[in-house]
Amino acid sequence: MQLPTLSPDPYILILTGAGLLIALVAWLPLALQRLPLSLPIVCIGIGAAIFSLPAVTLRPLPLAYPDITERFTEFVVIIALMGAGLKLDRPFSWAKWSVTWRLLAITMPLGILAITAIGGWMLGLSWVAALLLAASLAPTDPVLASDVQVGPPKSGEEDEVRFGLTSEAGLNDGFAFPFVHLAIALGLTATSGAPWAKEWILYNVVWEIGAGVAGGWLIGQLFGWLTFHVPVHTKLSKTGDGLIAISATFVSYGLTELIHCYGFLAVFVTALTLRRSHRDHEFNRQMHDITEQVERLAMMVLLLLFGGALVSGLLRPLHWIDVAAALAILLVVRPIGGLIALAGFKASMSEKMTLAFFGIRGVGSFYYLAYGLNHMEMSGGERLWAIVGLVALFSILLHGLTVTPVMRQLDRQQGRDPDADDAAPPPGLKGPAST
Repeated sequence: MQLPTLSPDPYILILTGAGLLIALVAWLPLALQRLPLSLPIVCIGIGAAIFSLPAVTLRPLPLAYPDITERFTEFVVIIALMGAGLKLDRPFSWAKWSVTWRLLAITMPLGILAITAIGGWMLGLSWVAALLLAASLAPTDPVLASDVQVGPPKSGEEDEVRFGLTSEAGLNDGFAFPFVHLAIALGLTATSGAPWAKEWILYNVVWEIGAGVAGGWLIGQLFGWLTFHVPVHTKLSKTGDGLIAISATFVSYGLTELIHCYGFLAVFVTALTLRRSHRDHEFNRQMHDITEQVERLAMMVLLLLFGGALVSGLLRPLHWIDVAAALAILLVVRPIGGLIALAGFKASMSEKMTLAFFGIRGVGSFYYLAYGLNHMEMSGGERLWAIVGLVALFSILLHGLTVTPVMRQLDRQQGRDPDADDAAPPPGLKGPAST
């Protein structure tokens, strides 16, 4: 009897691969929680191995799929922003969030200035390209920064370092967008000669930030009322279904983008407002957990594709000077900008150095660069993608290998025992939520 020839149906292969991916999402954080190794590093390695196979002919380079790259990275970021906002226990106030304002108002603008200078003078890019590069790399990433963020709601994992890095990652994605639009405006002006300053200030800065904050707050108020405060038999918290957080994410982003304001900012404000509606309710944990699961799955898919892009030639356009610039951005620009912002802030030097060092770059940078290149004509896009990809790779490796020992040492200094039997595993994408 002759056996049938093996010719697997692509649909069956996709189902099998999806099942294996979901298993890795559930299992890998448990396997990695005590190791100086992060989930993103493992995902990139797996992606690189898969796309190196001769049978795999797809080459997931971002410039080959510009619209997919923009939309998929956008999706991953907004899910991460909802999760980041939901897990912040600290009530919003100007005084209690002082570390956040320092990092946003000082560190990020200094980073944009420094990276623009590096791009223009050190790398020889046009000033428009240098500004787009700076705007893409200035914000920290809410997706890959989860290892240094606070734990799930009411888990007690909200020291000043974790709070500062979480709130910074939640807000600076929205506040970096005006600089992406500034690069686009300058690029369009260079070809058309049209004035740009008035429209940029009034529309891209004042309107889009203001309307984003206001829209996010209104939608958060609505979802908070529906979830916690309508009559007892119809309020959404009675369902026990945390998927309402995904609904709030999509509604907040969609409605605010319809009125042309910053949806990233709106989603984070929606999450903060929704959490504020009933800060101590257990349903906050359910909303956070489902959001984190979706985020982790989407993040793994994206990093598998990033690993595939690396072995498909993403870094091929790099010059040696680009490598030096990438290291300077991570090891000089962010740490110095962070320490300047934290001068006079009441914290130990180890806490300040941790806040300054862990300026993780990643998915948010991918989105901003894709958005900028998709909205204006610019030569040299391959090199910009190579530089951003290299910075993200260095960041994932450097911060991923150091986050476990650094944060465990920080816990010990603050009187927590990370090796205790009842100690919660690292939050976010490093380990599963504690029970």
